[in-house]
Amino acid sequence: MLNESRNNPNLTYCCTPECLYMIILFHQVSVTIVEARQLVGLNMDPVVCVEIGDDKKYTQMKESTNCPYYNEHIAICLSIPQVIHSKNLLRSGTLVGSFKLDIGTVYSQPEHQFFHKWALLSDPDDITAGCKGYIKCDIAVVGKGDNIKTPHKATETDEDDIEGNLLLPEGVPAERQWARYYVKIYRAEGLPKMNTSIMANVKKAFIGENKDLVDPYVQILFAGQRGKTSIQKSSYEPIWNEQIVFTEMFPPLCKRMKVQIRDSDKVNDVALGTHFIDLRKIANDGDKGFLPTLGPAWVNMYGSTRSYTIMDEHQDLNEGLGEGVSFRARLLVSLCVEILDTSSPEVMSSTEVKVEGVPKISEVGFHVQAAMLKPKITMHDAKLEEFFLFGAFLEATMIDRKIGDKPICFEVTIGNYGSEIDGVTKLKSSSGKKSGGDGDEEETELIHGSSDEEEGDDDNDLVSVSTTPPMKPVITDRNYFHLPYFERKPCIYIKSWWQDQRRRLYNANLIDNIADKLVGQSITVTQLKCVRMTLVKRNKYQFLTLANKDQNQTGRTKLDKERLKSCMRELPQHSIPDIYIWMMSNNKRIAYARVPSKDILYSGVDEETGKDCGKVKTIFLKLPGKKGFGAAGWTVQAKTEIYLWLGLNRQRKDFLSGLPNGFEENKMQKGPGSQSAPPISLTYMMKQIFQLRVHMYQARSLFAADSSGLSDPFARVFFSTHSQVTEVLNETLCPTWDQLMVFDNVELFGEVGELRDDPPIIVIEIYDQDTVGKAEFMGRTFAKPITKMADEHYGPPRFPPQLEYYQIYRGNCTAGEMLAAFELLQIGPHGKADLPPIDGPTDMDRGPILPVPLGIRPVLSKYRIEVLFWGLRDLKRVNLAAVDRPRVDIECAGKGVQSSLIQNYKKNPNFGTLVKMFEVDLPENELLHPPLNIRVVDCRAFGRYTLVGNHAVTTLRKFIYRAADKEANNWNTQGTNEDDKGGKKKKRKKGGDEVEEEEFDESMLDWWSKYFASIETLMEVRPSVKMALLLFFFFCTDCKLVYPKELEKEFDNFEDWLHTFNLFRGKAGDDDDQNMADEDRIIGKFKVKPLLHRGPYLEMGFDSNMGMFQNIPTNDPINVVVRVYIIRATDLHPADINGKADPYIAIKLGKSDIKDKENYLSKQLNPIFGKSFDMEATFPMDSTLTVSVYDWDLVGTDDLIGETKLDLENRYYSKHRAICGLPSKYAVHGYNVWRDPLKPTQILAKLCKEGKLDGPHYGPGGRVKVANRIFMDEHLALTALKHWEDIPRVGCKLIPEHVETRPLLNPDKPGIEQGRIEMWVDMFPKDMPAPGPAIDIAPRKPKKFELRVIIWNTDEVILEDDDIFTGEKSSDIFVRGWLKGQQEDKQDTDVHYHSLTGEGLFNWRFIYPFDYLQAEEKIVISKKESMFAWDETEYKIPARLNLQVWDADHFSADDFLGAIELDLNRFPRGAKTAKQCSINMVLNEQDIPMVSIFKQRRIKGWWPFLARDENDEFELTGKVEAELQLMTAEEAEKNPVGEGRNEPEPLEKPK
Repeated sequence: MLNESRNNPNLTYCCTPECLYMIILFHQVSVTIVEARQLVGLNMDPVVCVEIGDDKKYTQMKESTNCPYYNEHIAICLSIPQVIHSKNLLRSGTLVGSFKLDIGTVYSQPEHQFFHKWALLSDPDDITAGCKGYIKCDIAVVGKGDNIKTPHKATETDEDDIEGNLLLPEGVPAERQWARYYVKIYRAEGLPKMNTSIMANVKKAFIGENKDLVDPYVQILFAGQRGKTSIQKSSYEPIWNEQIVFTEMFPPLCKRMKVQIRDSDKVNDVALGTHFIDLRKIANDGDKGFLPTLGPAWVNMYGSTRSYTIMDEHQDLNEGLGEGVSFRARLLVSLCVEILDTSSPEVMSSTEVKVEGVPKISEVGFHVQAAMLKPKITMHDAKLEEFFLFGAFLEATMIDRKIGDKPICFEVTIGNYGSEIDGVTKLKSSSGKKSGGDGDEEETELIHGSSDEEEGDDDNDLVSVSTTPPMKPVITDRNYFHLPYFERKPCIYIKSWWQDQRRRLYNANLIDNIADKLVGQSITVTQLKCVRMTLVKRNKYQFLTLANKDQNQTGRTKLDKERLKSCMRELPQHSIPDIYIWMMSNNKRIAYARVPSKDILYSGVDEETGKDCGKVKTIFLKLPGKKGFGAAGWTVQAKTEIYLWLGLNRQRKDFLSGLPNGFEENKMQKGPGSQSAPPISLTYMMKQIFQLRVHMYQARSLFAADSSGLSDPFARVFFSTHSQVTEVLNETLCPTWDQLMVFDNVELFGEVGELRDDPPIIVIEIYDQDTVGKAEFMGRTFAKPITKMADEHYGPPRFPPQLEYYQIYRGNCTAGEMLAAFELLQIGPHGKADLPPIDGPTDMDRGPILPVPLGIRPVLSKYRIEVLFWGLRDLKRVNLAAVDRPRVDIECAGKGVQSSLIQNYKKNPNFGTLVKMFEVDLPENELLHPPLNIRVVDCRAFGRYTLVGNHAVTTLRKFIYRAADKEANNWNTQGTNEDDKGGKKKKRKKGGDEVEEEEFDESMLDWWSKYFASIETLMEVRPSVKMALLLFFFFCTDCKLVYPKELEKEFDNFEDWLHTFNLFRGKAGDDDDQNMADEDRIIGKFKVKPLLHRGPYLEMGFDSNMGMFQNIPTNDPINVVVRVYIIRATDLHPADINGKADPYIAIKLGKSDIKDKENYLSKQLNPIFGKSFDMEATFPMDSTLTVSVYDWDLVGTDDLIGETKLDLENRYYSKHRAICGLPSKYAVHGYNVWRDPLKPTQILAKLCKEGKLDGPHYGPGGRVKVANRIFMDEHLALTALKHWEDIPRVGCKLIPEHVETRPLLNPDKPGIEQGRIEMWVDMFPKDMPAPGPAIDIAPRKPKKFELRVIIWNTDEVILEDDDIFTGEKSSDIFVRGWLKGQQEDKQDTDVHYHSLTGEGLFNWRFIYPFDYLQAEEKIVISKKESMFAWDETEYKIPARLNLQVWDADHFSADDFLGAIELDLNRFPRGAKTAKQCSINMVLNEQDIPMVSIFKQRRIKGWWPFLARDENDEFELTGKVEAELQLMTAEEAEKNPVGEGRNEPEPLEKPK
């Protein structure tokens, strides 16, 4: 589980702040370090460190190798895997290289993982050094409910292609280069006054400060590095003119930069605001792409409110966690990237972050806006434009009554303009506007050919009005207030000054417009492509034309020009800040809404205008910061209908044109110039009277709000200032209200046509009625009514309205659906008499409650619902009492049926009467079918009934009986042809390769051979072609032996005739924990099969009491032998502090409980168990099999790593025949022996009898007559079974022989996979012949071998020593060797002293006994990890021989000269002579013949020694003549030899 850490620099790059918060809380990162290759260094002892923040985990140290093999699993949060070269555990090691990656990059990959990829290591302190090696690893980000899916395994040859399998996201080139990222920080504006009032007085008294008390600096975090500018003391408008330089690979794997303005403080620095720069949005990797570039441009920062208190409750928002609720500051920055030429001597090799000074912005040709709070120009030729923001509040309803009845007002701000605290509402002069207006013509003039400056000079003294008048709220209902605006609508308007960068916003709006048009087209894919091309051509051409006409070039940056070319949709360069709307009561800020400025920006070109500019928009206000999450945030704080318009001040000619017509303007000032002044309120003279009819029919899958697992739901409907509620329906999650609610005399303002096309929205909230306390919120949905004007006819196609489903939301989660219809009818001059009558059912007497009229309620038909009651399972206690006599009640559309009573649940949890049925009227439209409600009650003493649990089947479509397809398939022919093709294919394949002509002994094969062939890991260990084809011959290719997931997921949960429904009890969970909380609410399971049909489909001779359920098996108790095979577990979560676990298997079935504690496997995260367990069970009492993996502990109780549960009963009764998988071949002996007690012919005959099929009939080719006896061909019967799914009517796929992969889960870590287990289950009824013995799947035992290595000679060994007398070069040569993983068994030759030519004569023998698994090509080593270890740990390591050449020194450490590592399964054939031996034998392996010592058994030759020079290039440092001989332990015992030159068979001492 990831822990939240603000100090972790790399976590902040993963995604948006909201997504980041989710990843921190609910995800863990699983890392497997497989091995490392080509590490740069001499005779190193490498260890891998996985680091994030302050948390580090290490692998084991591997001694004296540049190619260590680890295969270690680590489960922490990943940021920087790095290799450390450590010779001494008591001191820190030397960093070899590191690789940086952010979690977001991993999470964005398919399946959220990288699998078997090579991470390229580089030295951050020396970027000119090149590659420092590679680490092969798996990385996965796992969340709740996620399963790590193992991808298709490539061959090891493919994975050894390091360059082709680098750990890089798709699209990132393998050849990454070093680059410099220059972030220039110029200045900031609009900083909040952090220290005022109390703190200012304190500092003034003690320190004597009387200045501004903000000491800002800018901090940038990127790729784990941190850079800071200088601190500007006591400044609200700091100027830095500095640049921060990062050195990092390009393209970077950390996609975002975090830019923060912070206030320096002696106690604790505080973030003032945060902005993220997404490098993907400011770069393009296409053919005409460009490197990341930004600005110089202003970036706006948002965060907490600008209310200055000592403790800021929303400080997290300033850190970038969550959506900012107020403007904080803006920063002038630029970013550019320079690719480095690491070969240049001028390039600095260190990646240390640097801070440098840069010229002022005016000196680099960019003109900056002046101070935000005053319209004055402080820099030469700066172009400043005057913007005008107008807003009209047409309605303010659904104001939470918790706010209180104090007067309420709304404040609108843009930047700091309009803010009551530190904004400016009145200008002192207009010089700024006029100065800013001098220059080139506006774009709008170029577009329309005329100027729109009529109002440019009439409102110089205009006073901005940013707050509506306070108004006392009026009660709407028991939950909400509304403000009585009625005819008089308050307005706000704000003048602000910004540099004119509208073109950026126009471009974004233009491309948004294209996207919206494409999304809105209801067309085919082909048509969509045509429409897209047309729109893109037309709009892009217009976009390019308009952009090129833009003659305001002063602020155009490089990114603007590149965006012009590429038509990018994103808007990374900000200009005008977003607009904030705050609701205030009693001088407190209550709730807010944030509106992007581009959405309401005006342009003379329609395509460039913001989507909400000049339109009435419904905006819901929400609580700020953390208050807005959870149950408190679900309540609507206020619903406003607001009209917003933003544009240049001189463009505001028609800023009111989008408002509903029929109003008069009320202005603040009278007299000259008042005509051009904007209104402070609008008085509507035109209003329409409507009647709203809400047809609430039903809802389904509602939130469970009561402890019983049910709710008492009612709906509250809001429209304008009106509110009504439905009746309360008790104890249901699927209420059918069937209620018409009429809202009379609804007053709406505006013209008739406008209201018809765009009526106000209706808000429907669902509540749970509680007897004590306030009703609990369950969810909310929105709808728009169909509007009918007085002069329109009430008839098709628009009327009457059709019932529709509306999705209900509770927070961010869905919380059910509501079926309803809404119509808004205008009341004409004749009053309600002109309205259509309300036609309801005449046979209903519900008092004042009106039912849904006949024309709207669905048309019903008669259905029969038949229910197969099977049984109840796993019922937990209710109110501390065990369930003893349960009964099930099923209801649908007011009708229902009860099951028979289970007399003793513990003795037999199945029902006595299997099938019951009832008739019900259901809608003809299947989409409108009501849910099927299931309730389980316990019948207790004295006639008491206790609700146990419930379940609602929301959709009945899959339970509707549909006549089967009678068409038969020619299955027999298909089966024969496939076999023929397969045989021919094999024959051709075998004939096409000369190697296959050899015979191979089948006795070498075992069950594991079949297993490895199925999962294709034999390919990974490079078997011979002969072995692979032999396996292909023995195992049919259509047999999928290993399923990568649970077997039930492959076969639809085995619900082919019986469904299992979870029974819920208790209150549902909230928000994002809802799915996980539902697991805690499960109180049991109900096995049932409902079936719907309209007509009598029964054929003659069928039992009418069983209805559609003919030929079903009995549900009486049955005794079964269950045989569980456990193959292995993978990727187990570490359970011990050493990062390992000591796993063993525990199995529980009913009262049987097996714990294989004695056979635990020490320190393994990928243990191979290879065990089978036999247990007896009685269905239905013992139907759940639990397989657990525990961690053995010497002291204390063992810890559960994870468990998986299997429903054996559904498998047993399934038509897929899951009791025993069908092998691909029929065999009577050997590892592939037939396991089922019934032979294929018996199984086939049984299936034909059960399905009432004629047959089977075996033709002449299927019979063998011997001594007057007829033998059936089992192979032919098996072929028929494999094609059983092709049989008409009764056919289905029969389960083949298989291994299923199941996730292991831990109840303490719900939803997060703790590993996987591979297993399968066979079941044999005890009333059938006894099964044979279990298949032997015990892990293969390694075979003992002895490797004998004779070092004959060396040649051309580099000379290290200088003779102190003669000055001659010489070396004292000796050779060291060991098998990988057995460093403690290093063996050295004697020393050849004073070699002047690099020649050494040794005749020295090394002897290495080892245990070897041939199938996996791994050496098996068992040893104690330390002297304190309790037992030995088993390791599997590739078979590799290491040989090194050294120079011996008497008074100092020996000098390492060179080394070679030979993979004993695949190494270059040795050269015959020293001259023929070259470095290419290692560097160009693909051109050299390769041999295996396990096949060759004896080989002699010359091999090169290699080492890296100063430039990290490989160089030849010597040659060795060696002879390798491999013998089995038995052969070695018969022919013993001595080490070195010892007896027996001593080697001759060289002369």
